[in-house]
Amino acid sequence: MTRARYTQVSLDSTSYYHCICRCVRRAFLCGKDHYSGQDYEHRRQWVVDRLSLLAEVFAIDLCAYAVMSNHYHLVVRIDRQKVLSWSDQEVAGRWMQLFSGPLIIKRWLKGEAGEAESLKAEEIVFQWRERLYDLGWFMKCLNEYLARKANEEDCCKGRFWESRYKCQALLDEQAVLQCMAYVDLNPVRADMAATPVESDYTSVQQRAKALRSNEPAKLPRLLPMVEAETVGFEDDNTLLRFRVMDYLELVDNTGRAIRDDKRCAISARAAGVLDRLGIDEHTWLLHMKPRTPRQPVAIGALEKLKEYAKNTGRKWVAGRYAEVGQV
Repeated sequence: MTRARYTQVSLDSTSYYHCICRCVRRAFLCGKDHYSGQDYEHRRQWVVDRLSLLAEVFAIDLCAYAVMSNHYHLVVRIDRQKVLSWSDQEVAGRWMQLFSGPLIIKRWLKGEAGEAESLKAEEIVFQWRERLYDLGWFMKCLNEYLARKANEEDCCKGRFWESRYKCQALLDEQAVLQCMAYVDLNPVRADMAATPVESDYTSVQQRAKALRSNEPAKLPRLLPMVEAETVGFEDDNTLLRFRVMDYLELVDNTGRAIRDDKRCAISARAAGVLDRLGIDEHTWLLHMKPRTPRQPVAIGALEKLKEYAKNTGRKWVAGRYAEVGQV
């Protein structure tokens, strides 16, 4: 039986998650349909624009993304402590960037509400606060918006997405790094781009462009990587334990290694990043290959998997290989 998505999210186990969503019948509803000749390429920009807004509203940081022709990938970090630090007024203001909000909230914000109205307004804001770090609401605000916009353009009704989004817990730093690289390499693996930096609508291209230009762009706000390697994995303001240049080199060399026409190896400099994290090169490249139809709900070290299984009510852990395990 399919589990509710909220049962797959355990903030006691990890704050990092990989989300995947496909268009119905895997049709080319976000790219060029070679059968009908219709070009829906502009819809990929819709995804990026919506992510830009949601990243500013929610206490959910974007680590990586790739918008493909018929599906998209996200790697996100849920920051519960951030939303708990916001005032009630800030919570209301953020939520009302997406929804109009009831009249009672508008009166309360203007200081015109009575005692009873204020209590009710605070009750509503408390509910909004919980939603602002809820992965389900984040995905709902993304997918519903895109589906309505696409159906309006097509003058039709019905499903736009194949099913509910798929969710995968990333339990440790290695799992986060592997998943980010896997997401950023999707266009290379699909033969849509020769290198990761040439992959449009991906976070790796965005990070590379940010290094070359200081000009602001209308792109999603990405959780930054560290400036120095002394910062820990659990630091609230940074992502992983190495610099963006190391990440770009690692992803670029991995992309070249997994192509059929390339030697299955990565450069010594890129391998150094793996050495620092204790990741075997063969295991890394194996993880970057196309996945099996069954997507594991969690990736991480065995002890982390056991903890996650306990926190989410699961009784077993399977699929362990090398230092990485899967539920």
